[in-house]
Amino acid sequence: MSSTVLVRLTGIVAIAALFSLIFLFFWTSPLTNCPPQQPQFKEHSDRHHEGTNNSLTEETVEKPVLLLWVWPQNYRFDLSDCKTIYNIDGCHLTDDRALYSSSDAVLVFHRAINQDLSGLPPSPRPPFQKWIWLNVESPTNTQKIPGIENLFNLTLSYREDADISVRLRLTSNKTPNENFTIPKKDKLVCWIVSNNFDWTGVGARNTYYNELKKHVNIHMFGSAYAKRLAYEDYYPTIASCKFYLSFENSLHKDYITEKFNGPLSAGTVPVVLGPPRKNYERFAPRDSFIHVDDFTDAKSLAEYLTQLDRDEDAYRRYFNWRRHFSARPHLILQNQEFILAICTACDHVGRHKEYQEAHDIYEWFFN
Repeated sequence: MSSTVLVRLTGIVAIAALFSLIFLFFWTSPLTNCPPQQPQFKEHSDRHHEGTNNSLTEETVEKPVLLLWVWPQNYRFDLSDCKTIYNIDGCHLTDDRALYSSSDAVLVFHRAINQDLSGLPPSPRPPFQKWIWLNVESPTNTQKIPGIENLFNLTLSYREDADISVRLRLTSNKTPNENFTIPKKDKLVCWIVSNNFDWTGVGARNTYYNELKKHVNIHMFGSAYAKRLAYEDYYPTIASCKFYLSFENSLHKDYITEKFNGPLSAGTVPVVLGPPRKNYERFAPRDSFIHVDDFTDAKSLAEYLTQLDRDEDAYRRYFNWRRHFSARPHLILQNQEFILAICTACDHVGRHKEYQEAHDIYEWFFN
């Protein structure tokens, strides 16, 4: 082999080796557009030990603490009922007063406040804390306690203009309900009455009842007039009546209680005595109930009820609203009386963090 050929071969080998080194360098070098690192787990715990969050993308949101300062009328229930019954889980509900200084809101039951203001939480309150005035009684059955008019941040009441309004409302059906069946009826008019104390304002309803019973038979139940009904008989008894007397014990704006919801949910037509018809129509269709104010006197009402008893088509029209709305039965056990109000407060404090004050609550509530 000539020297010239040897030199050429040596050059080719050298060039090939150089390219091999360059190729290997780029092949093994790290990529500049590498994928992001995997997220690191973080341990999350809130101050009330309500559990940890194993989500890779969401951190635990600390729930506000709602302290139940006293149990209203000492009616106790399971604190988890807000979640299990109403699917409300927006706060950490507690009755542990040791958590007072760290509680975001404190629920104070009006009837638990004494005239000397004992029964209130200690003052001064933490600056971030809200006090909620809980009173679901009407003005007739509310005693004024001087000195609390400007202590609260929020009012919790049946009133629609309360900061937190508590009421079991009708719900809209997404599609028309064609399957509702009116329960079988074997009574014309019924009334369940447990309270008949004059001081509670029952004078107006008693006067009307005493006149109405002269013209139509009324089946009476409840400890005020007859044997007390067992809890399990409450809804079946109302359902067995064509009409139910939803007579409130006192007459005030928005004071429309479970006495109205009971027959609506049981499949019975309520005959109402309370605030004006227009007030009722804010909460239920106008053809879902009969108002005593629609008649000149109790005798005229009795004649109309008797007429509807004979006219099945006319009676059924009082249930046309059922195609588009549903009524949910309310809780009836004694210890469940304040569950809805307390759970509604829990839902509110979980949704609203803004500062607020309630001034002159008596001026608002009584006037």
